[in-house]
Amino acid sequence: MSRILVVAPNWIGDALMAQPLLARLREQHPGARLEVLAPEWVAPVARRMPEVDEVITAPFRHGALHLGKRWQLGRALKDRHYAQALVLPNSWKAALVPFFAHIPVRSGYLGESRYGLLNRLHKNGKDAMREHYARLADTPGATARSPLPQPRLRVDAAQVAATRARFGLEQPYVALCPGAEYGPAKRWPYFADLTARLQRPAVLLGSASDAAAAAGIGGENLVGRTTLDEAIDLIAGAQLVVANDSGLMHVAAALGRPLVALFGSSSPEKTPPQPGRSRVLWLKPECSPCYERECPLGHFRCMREISVDMVLAELERL
Repeated sequence: MSRILVVAPNWIGDALMAQPLLARLREQHPGARLEVLAPEWVAPVARRMPEVDEVITAPFRHGALHLGKRWQLGRALKDRHYAQALVLPNSWKAALVPFFAHIPVRSGYLGESRYGLLNRLHKNGKDAMREHYARLADTPGATARSPLPQPRLRVDAAQVAATRARFGLEQPYVALCPGAEYGPAKRWPYFADLTARLQRPAVLLGSASDAAAAAGIGGENLVGRTTLDEAIDLIAGAQLVVANDSGLMHVAAALGRPLVALFGSSSPEKTPPQPGRSRVLWLKPECSPCYERECPLGHFRCMREISVDMVLAELERL
């Protein structure tokens, strides 16, 4: 049995946008074992992908080189005799483990001049992120075949019910995801006003780094109080979801939950939630998308002009 190693992106949303690549690899290599090397904060999402046979948790801190640890892991993986590796992050260090593992075919985008570390190099295009990753399944220069498979995550209904019960969530609720890891320019400022006008209880979800964004919103604030697996279960159990452009937005879409996705400094043309039960609010002022962490012009129109009434209207349409 042949093995394929995929080095996952460092962000939850990117990992989900890479799932169509995994589905394409499964189509092309139906008998192969598909394994994913993922950071510990992404691994729970990868484990719920039906295409993945095994997730190997990378023991590296975000941004750290850890050259010795990468060499050790590469040498440990060498005995698995992978046929190929696909390196999804663009960084130089992300390509080290497959190189140290002597994997014969190592694919990825040129990124940080990774000549030698990778031996099947692709050039960056202007695709949306799902197409960007999916192109790595084919020869360099090929266009990703349409339509792409859609991201989807496995959930267990009994586990979802148990997680809801553990947090005392017996009534129907709306999941709100007020954080966004990249910075304030991606965070809608009116979640507190929305919570006050909802007809159902609100449950706030996010990581500990989203605590400041969640402060004062009201509702059942579980930000920083759940594991990622628990947050996935609670999103799966929600009637509706409202989220900024974030990893949890992509989780909600992959779970097929009715979702209103709020975009400001980033673009749904580049990183959209998958279609289906998702509705996108993006006013697209002339300065958007700027992809800055904070509004460089100081007015924050891209998010400030999305009103609570607009969000409620979209929720009614779901």
